[in-house]
Amino acid sequence: MRSPDRMRQAGSLDWHWMAQCAESGLALLRAAQNPDGGWGYFPGNASWLEPTAYALLALSEEAEARRGIDRGMRLLDRWVLSAGGWQASEAVKGAHWASSLVVTLHTALGRHDESTARAVDWLLETSGAETRTVSRIAHWLSPRTVEFDASLSGWPWQPGTSAWIEPTAHVLMALRHLARGGHPGARERVAAGQAMLLERRCRDGGWNYGNRRVLGVDLPSHPETTALALMALDGHPEIRWGEMLDRVERLYRETRSPWARAWLGACLLQYRGVRPESRPAGNDLLVTAVEAIRWDRIMGAA
Repeated sequence: MRSPDRMRQAGSLDWHWMAQCAESGLALLRAAQNPDGGWGYFPGNASWLEPTAYALLALSEEAEARRGIDRGMRLLDRWVLSAGGWQASEAVKGAHWASSLVVTLHTALGRHDESTARAVDWLLETSGAETRTVSRIAHWLSPRTVEFDASLSGWPWQPGTSAWIEPTAHVLMALRHLARGGHPGARERVAAGQAMLLERRCRDGGWNYGNRRVLGVDLPSHPETTALALMALDGHPEIRWGEMLDRVERLYRETRSPWARAWLGACLLQYRGVRPESRPAGNDLLVTAVEAIRWDRIMGAA
């Protein structure tokens, strides 16, 4: 679904496209690449799938980073699993939720190989534990403990556990082009995942990490999960986009969390084509990478 043109009109923020700041973030990422080709959560830390995928997404359009990208992709090729997905790190062998980020990376790089296909199948076969029969019976017996529609499936952090907003959003962003292209199963899962996000929307209009209401109490939304949910909803007609993006701008001005600001800026870049001036992220490579990724192009990649 294409975003309405009005989403791309800048709002009331003092907008800057800080090329110099973006370049400093990219320079930090290039310098922080480990000898094995990956990235840790901070410079000098062991490589993990999540920061490696984010760093490669950030560097994916940098011609001078070609050798570094190739080294990173060789590490991912070593970490690919025959059953689908990628392992979390050299030491942690199981498939990791950040496999969805690697699918997004492959799409951005135009790489559609067997590892991509197996990962997509693994994502399509994975769902939150709350959709299982036992969990649905438990929810039917005590519906007010956690209020949600158990028929709507999202994605968990770890297979066999409950679905959460963030991993669901990341998978929806990974599958969006397959769904548009009529991939078997992708369109249905994306529709169900977006319905799950809409159903779990908090009373205040944003999104919490997991659910909207627990033990009869309405839960508050959080900036980063609200931004991610909006990015995954991809112009959905049930969202009042002008109003919500103005709210994202306000949250960007008000929040003190670098992680939340990174995702709020990513959301504004995706829908309005620009994002406000970033603040120094220190040596946090996740924040640095998310702020450097051209989400307007990544989410438009075919």
